[in-house]
Amino acid sequence: MKVKEFSVRNGVRGLLLALGVGLPIFLNSCANTDSMPRGTASGEVSRTLPIGDSSSPRSLSAPGDNALAASPEYFRKPSPRPGYATAWGPSLSSRMTYSSFRRSNDTPHGGIASVYYNDKEGVAEMTGRDYYISTGRKRAANGLVEWGMRSGFGILRSYHSKGKRYVVGRRNAKYSISLKNNSRSRLEVVVSVDGLDVVDGKPASLRKRGYILAPEQTVEIRGWRSSEEEVASFMFSPVVGSYSHLKHGETRNIGVVGLAVFTEKGIDPWSGRSADGPRRFSASPFAESPLRRAR
Repeated sequence: MKVKEFSVRNGVRGLLLALGVGLPIFLNSCANTDSMPRGTASGEVSRTLPIGDSSSPRSLSAPGDNALAASPEYFRKPSPRPGYATAWGPSLSSRMTYSSFRRSNDTPHGGIASVYYNDKEGVAEMTGRDYYISTGRKRAANGLVEWGMRSGFGILRSYHSKGKRYVVGRRNAKYSISLKNNSRSRLEVVVSVDGLDVVDGKPASLRKRGYILAPEQTVEIRGWRSSEEEVASFMFSPVVGSYSHLKHGETRNIGVVGLAVFTEKGIDPWSGRSADGPRRFSASPFAESPLRRAR
């Protein structure tokens, strides 16, 4: 029964926290290829969201935030800024569970990656119409992951200009953040939208914990988490109807998606082996004893 499963999970969670073990959250979500996801009824896989080594489980965006899905009438109001931001969209099924994960370093592997988005006119202005176009996901974290923004029937094409990456959104279209783990180890990914953490909907920070990707796994982050069972879908929106504006009264960081990748302590991400593995090959079954041997 669900009640029993939840109780057992919380009991294990409490034990791990008492032992000082990082507690990530596994998410049951669709394992996707480059085609648009068709649902979660089949092919569900586990994803993880880690929580701090000595902290209590992460708080989620409040269910009451569903009221922040602005009505069509709201969009007729004057917008504080031109262009697009991200709205709190319709709920989607996305279950999560918990697991442990320890970061190998406090700083993201390969630094922070960003994708800037806007309407067509906004991207043209931001790039000065001086750009080159690429398709598909792009590498980040020194190649450990590939990522992009998916909407409609595939990954939105990227416009590259002066070292930055841009995508063009479409008003009221849902989108997801598509991530592929190229390594043979688990990775933790902390993701933000409009400067807000995708798990709790609050200002993003590298100190917060993110989703865990299994080795060679591909996942879609489709919205802000509103419960352990659902997310509120990401949706391109005029700034006046965005979650950042309606919830926090803040528009300074709209129009950017951020990604930080962390490797697991003691594990080589490319081989998937622990640092202790190679040392065991040097073990001798008949090592000389420190005691004197009889002659």
